[in-house]
Amino acid sequence: WAVLVAGALMGAGDVIAQQLVEQRGLQGHHGPRTLKMMAIGFCFVGPVVGGWYKILDQLIPGTTKVVAVKKMVLDQGGFAPCFLGCFLAITGAMNGLSVEENWSKIQQDYTDALLTNYCIWPPVQIANFYFVPLKHRLAVVQCVAIVWNCYLSWKANRM
Repeated sequence: WAVLVAGALMGAGDVIAQQLVEQRGLQGHHGPRTLKMMAIGFCFVGPVVGGWYKILDQLIPGTTKVVAVKKMVLDQGGFAPCFLGCFLAITGAMNGLSVEENWSKIQQDYTDALLTNYCIWPPVQIANFYFVPLKHRLAVVQCVAIVWNCYLSWKANRM
């Protein structure tokens, strides 16, 4: 279920990026790009993030405020930087970039994307880890992430 939600919301984020941010219009909409973003959501984002939340809950059990902050620090300090790098690499590869072009694009986009991540995700994750049961965390994150997915799609597909 969570994987399907992740894929659908990655696709929705791309549609928003193309239509509202890039203002492509319906005739200029790049459908294959949306399908690629959905595939990344189904095959990478959903399984990896969902699995990470299970691991994080085992590493740091509980739901107190202190536990929520510890989870957020581990999530944002360890997982987010790795996840973001992998996401950008996968997107570049799916867009047909050579290894050299992909590395150059990652170097160009990574720091800005990570700093933007840190503006959005720490407060969301503290609330998520404190208030939301494990089985609903990925769905909550993906609902908030529709804006994040829009940003990531725009950033990753900007050539």
